[in-house]
Amino acid sequence: MNVENLIQRLDGLIEIGSQAQRTVKTNDRGGKSLHLEVFYQFRTASISFILKLYGDKHPYLKEFSEHAKQSTPSCVERGVGILLAIRNEVESGWLSTTRGLISAEIFGDFLEMAEHLLDENYKDPAAVLIGSALEQHLKNIAIANDVSLTYPNKNGEAPKKADVLNADLVKAGVYSKIDQKSITSWLGIRNDAAHGKFDGYNDEQVRFMLVAVAEFMGRVST
Repeated sequence: MNVENLIQRLDGLIEIGSQAQRTVKTNDRGGKSLHLEVFYQFRTASISFILKLYGDKHPYLKEFSEHAKQSTPSCVERGVGILLAIRNEVESGWLSTTRGLISAEIFGDFLEMAEHLLDENYKDPAAVLIGSALEQHLKNIAIANDVSLTYPNKNGEAPKKADVLNADLVKAGVYSKIDQKSITSWLGIRNDAAHGKFDGYNDEQVRFMLVAVAEFMGRVST
């Protein structure tokens, strides 16, 4: 597993943390809390990642477990800070160590991590990770086929949303409209999971999504 892929995984976890922070609510006493299910997606997926990457004795795991354990904005902020520290460490070449290489191979990519989360009955963070893997794959095949990742706007350029990129790849003949419809469905499940609409899909659908996305990524590659 290369550094770029690992950084993409970390960016996915950091994005889940950002999504959790956007669910903040203030009670009558002025206290702030986050949506519990979104928070625990962030906490569970992050702990699983840190554990598999560093092992159960590393200070990062202890720090995250202790300082990101409550569904409050400050706890998520601390957790995101720890993930950013890990990201900086990985980007600086930590994976060149033997320990890093062995640990990184445990979870080869987003899909393997999602499968692990499904086996532990965490369908919601699994759906987010599968969707993140799919979106990154769409970007990769767009680059390989000279399909632009951005569109012009009044500020210059802006990144295309995944659904727009999906449509553009079909127009470019990269894959069929049947694939387009499937991808739209998978992205819909990812969006439901990311926005806390957990009743919009079930465990079986996420498991099918995992298998189907893996098949698509293997069939339509760069």
